[in-house]
Amino acid sequence: MRRPAPRPRTLKARTNVWLRWAHTYTSMISLLVVLFFSLTGITLNHPDWVFGTQEVTRTVTGTLPNGWIKDGQPDWLTVAEELRAQQGLKGRAAEPRADDQQADISFLAPGYSADTVINVRTGTYETTILEQGAVAVMNDLHKGRDASPTWKWVIDVSAAFLVVISLTGLGILLYLKKTRVQALTVMGIGAVLTVLLAWQASR
Repeated sequence: MRRPAPRPRTLKARTNVWLRWAHTYTSMISLLVVLFFSLTGITLNHPDWVFGTQEVTRTVTGTLPNGWIKDGQPDWLTVAEELRAQQGLKGRAAEPRADDQQADISFLAPGYSADTVINVRTGTYETTILEQGAVAVMNDLHKGRDASPTWKWVIDVSAAFLVVISLTGLGILLYLKKTRVQALTVMGIGAVLTVLLAWQASR
């Protein structure tokens, strides 16, 4: 005896299945990302917490080799490479500036800065290095501050995943007949409270 052919799923049923699939797997992929941004959101909101925020400042000196000035102007690529080699500086080189007496360049990374002042006549320099600790590094990563382009892509992709999680979660909610009204009511109340709190905070 042949079994009857399965009835094709309706569009509503297929949509419900797709929403659950997308919500489940984007949640799995984003779990650690959500945890990271949640924890760093708390530390950003409480800058007075001192755990892991010990700052270490040190000063190093040295002399740049001949050839760091070409045609009367600093060769910033040579300067940056030489400072990295001599002092182990990290991060992106930024904010170069020079006049007839002094040249300045900074190296920036999450939770890290190294500001160098160079005597144009002698080539001697002094670099002040500031390292702010693990929490400061994570806070800067949360904001994308002084981070690499790769990390900025991580932030964008993470945000996209969170949007998918939110929208698919809302879509799944609409299929839950028993709790749909109550859940939407709670969501609406939460949205109104959030808007009111944001309005009050911006005053």
